[in-house]
Amino acid sequence: MSKHRPLIAPQPPDKAWHGVRTRRLLAGADPDEALRQITLPASWDDEAASALAELAPGNGPVFAAEVAGSWISPIAARAGAAGLEAGIGSALHRMLLERRGTAAAPVWSGFGFKTPGFVLNLAAFHDPELGFDTAGFAECARIAAVAMALLSPQAGHLAVGMADLAGLLADLGLEYDSAAARAEAARIARVLRQSADAGAAQVAERLGGHHAATTAILPPDLACALLGVETGGIAPAFSPLDDAGHLTRQARGLLAALGMSPEAALAETLAGRSPFALPGSAAHAAMHDAVAPYLHVMPARPDPAEGPQRQELPARRRGVTQNVTVGGHRLQLRTGEYADGRLGEIAIGLNKEGAAFRGLMDNFAVAVSLGLQHGVPLAEFVEAFTFTRFGPAGPVEGDPAVARATSMLDYVFRNLAQTYLGQTVTEAEEEAIDTLGGGALDRAPLRSSAPLLPMDLPQEDTRPKRRGLRLVSK
Repeated sequence: MSKHRPLIAPQPPDKAWHGVRTRRLLAGADPDEALRQITLPASWDDEAASALAELAPGNGPVFAAEVAGSWISPIAARAGAAGLEAGIGSALHRMLLERRGTAAAPVWSGFGFKTPGFVLNLAAFHDPELGFDTAGFAECARIAAVAMALLSPQAGHLAVGMADLAGLLADLGLEYDSAAARAEAARIARVLRQSADAGAAQVAERLGGHHAATTAILPPDLACALLGVETGGIAPAFSPLDDAGHLTRQARGLLAALGMSPEAALAETLAGRSPFALPGSAAHAAMHDAVAPYLHVMPARPDPAEGPQRQELPARRRGVTQNVTVGGHRLQLRTGEYADGRLGEIAIGLNKEGAAFRGLMDNFAVAVSLGLQHGVPLAEFVEAFTFTRFGPAGPVEGDPAVARATSMLDYVFRNLAQTYLGQTVTEAEEEAIDTLGGGALDRAPLRSSAPLLPMDLPQEDTRPKRRGLRLVSK
């Protein structure tokens, strides 16, 4: 919880923030926590506000400039004392404001860390007129290494990584699964390594000691939300649509690079020639192989040969969109279907939940979709996730087939069972208890109308355990 984090003294805004238009809104790190007043650049989205609510120590109002200054100011002070890299503070603030790069989440939150990390948003280095700003990227990578070495002088290693490769390739008009895209990714990875090494060596030469720059594909964290990153590391994009059903920034960038309007893209998609190619695991593995020689740390290589082969969804496909509220919280469920009507993908859109919760649900939907496309039966997911209990939960409005839900996941899979299996999910526990002589009063606690919320622990129950779920045909 944020109230347990170490407090960091507020810092006056750096001159880089002078003249920057800001906006204020209420955002929360978690749906069960109180909202905080967030002041951030007007051009930043609500995802960034939720990330700031999570990252900023304490539980009061959050000013983006002050929170950034809490970790940037010590770097600038140490640089000044060492006569090294004048103006590094303002440079780091500008990188953040331009959403080109920032320190990883542990640095922002004030928690301890063994290896200070910094992530660079590749898509932010693209200029529609000039293409990829290689010189600017190299300079930012060097500054990032210098900054992390100064932030934690005792650390023998520091990590500088890159993210949203798929977004950059879309802006450049390069198909992710192409030799040209892999060559560009390898070139950028090589520049990253050379520049980060130069920055680390610069600090070691002036201050002594040893700082080894570790170039990496860092795990996505809340720092990526501050930068507006849409795809982590070198991963391909899963969908051209966001949670609200609109084109992602990456999809819009691709259309701009192709000189195609959204209307033209829709016409091509309806004709079965979608411009939004969705690469599979083989393309991801090939991209991994292209950049791995130039980076020190890589995630596990995707292996297309492992497990069932993925059945790609058709470019032109039908689906269902269902808008409901669960316990007063809005939820949108969207589906994509194969030509024969089988379910092939889902997307879960939330409205007012925190960035961490939305991120978990986004990635959960991706995992389920990949499972469906690799042959996992929908009934297996229904069995696993119906009647899971956590908040938000409660009455369901907008879907007459489901009156109440014990969690958002419970609603999602009961809806999918109804729509794609033609079956209604009920609990079999009542029959088991009735068979053993349990009365209505005995089983009432198991069917409580108040769903369990996070951290609510049920009392020990010595009665017969639930046998499972039943799928009842309509």
